[in-house]
Amino acid sequence: MTEPVKRRVDSDPESVERGLVSLVLTVVELLRQLMEKQALRRVDRGDLSEDQVEAIGLTLMRLEERMDELCEHFGLSPEELNIDLGPLGPLLSERR
Repeated sequence: MTEPVKRRVDSDPESVERGLVSLVLTVVELLRQLMEKQALRRVDRGDLSEDQVEAIGLTLMRLEERMDELCEHFGLSPEELNIDLGPLGPLLSERR
């Protein structure tokens, strides 16, 4: 009878926290960019009223500001959120 192999992850808590924050912010940034593209498509099609366009623009602007604040708080640059997918290229499009 063989015993199960005990595997341990050898990492320090700070790098694990930084990696987790980076992953969460990457997902939030991806969603923000997708929402922005969808909003621009709807604006281009004329599906939205002027009030809706203004509200969406303000919301996206505030979300981008909060993302910048969170990146600064955790010491991450926006480039660090852009995961390289190898042959598929970077995950995120360029910001700004």
